[in-house]
Amino acid sequence: MPSCTQSQPDPAAARPTKRLRAAVIGLGVGEAHVAGYQGHEACDVVALCDFSRERLETVGAKFPGIELRDSADAVLDDPDIDVVSIASYDNYHYEHIVRAIANDKHVFVEKPLCLTEGQATHIRQLLGAQPSVKLSSNLILRQCPRFIALKERIEHGDFGELFLLEGHYEYGRLHKITEGWRGAIDFYSVVYGGAIHLIDLMLWLTGDDVVEVAAFGNQIASRGTQFKYNDTVVAALKFAGGVVGKVGVSYGCVRPHFHELKVCGTKATFINGDPHGLLYESRDPNVAPTPVTQPYPGASKGALIEGFIDAILEDAEPPVGKEDVFRTMSVCLAIEKAAATGTTCPVRCIE
Repeated sequence: MPSCTQSQPDPAAARPTKRLRAAVIGLGVGEAHVAGYQGHEACDVVALCDFSRERLETVGAKFPGIELRDSADAVLDDPDIDVVSIASYDNYHYEHIVRAIANDKHVFVEKPLCLTEGQATHIRQLLGAQPSVKLSSNLILRQCPRFIALKERIEHGDFGELFLLEGHYEYGRLHKITEGWRGAIDFYSVVYGGAIHLIDLMLWLTGDDVVEVAAFGNQIASRGTQFKYNDTVVAALKFAGGVVGKVGVSYGCVRPHFHELKVCGTKATFINGDPHGLLYESRDPNVAPTPVTQPYPGASKGALIEGFIDAILEDAEPPVGKEDVFRTMSVCLAIEKAAATGTTCPVRCIE
């Protein structure tokens, strides 16, 4: 007589058999990537790299047993490394990505992807020639529980038809550009480094493309310092489906770091706040909004890495795929151009 007891799956048999060897270049925000890789059962972090020997040794002491290297090339040319996080200064991203792809390494890059349209086009071409290589970027607001819940409400129809999105990246760390590496390199964009998060969030929430932008910027907050570029930029966005948007970024604002967001639909309005967001479902001033209490930001800076590793192992698209990265970068490039020229600029698809 057959037994009614079902056999239990062997946990060991369910685990991936292939192990990936990962390295992290740049140990500022890159330090948070280490925990992301170490949290995946099929990944080992085998090398850490930073230009600063002091920083390398300080971070390395927290992760004993991982090899420390002060040369990015030594990491990128190592045939035993499968995946690399590129968290170096922005002006190094392009050359590090190009070298990683040439050496058949999967790339998880801190934003921005690169600094020019020409660089983005070249990266796209290299990926086209190396279709097995996975690329993602750390557009981390997609992992915020509050924004995940917001997207679910939008997709469920709770907002009706969207017509307006507004977002502002309040950096609140002026010293990062007046004293740090951001003001010392040849070019730094607060759009690429900050507004990019709200731009990607808007693209993700709407599922639509931005086709045209206008933008203005100034450098009042950082005037007289080492920083030579706009520290504040505001842009108007035209979406393909008719939604309009506004996105801003301020590195000189006098407030702690925060992501302002307003989403307006024909049935509801969401406003992000601290400690909670607000959901308005009535125009009646006597009807109180509903508090939105899901955690914000609620995600570590390495939270996207687990899904990235899964995508490599399963030959699938990462949670933030290359198409997402290029769509968001295309909008950023257009905003930077519009702010520099004072003209309305179309958003050109990177091909």
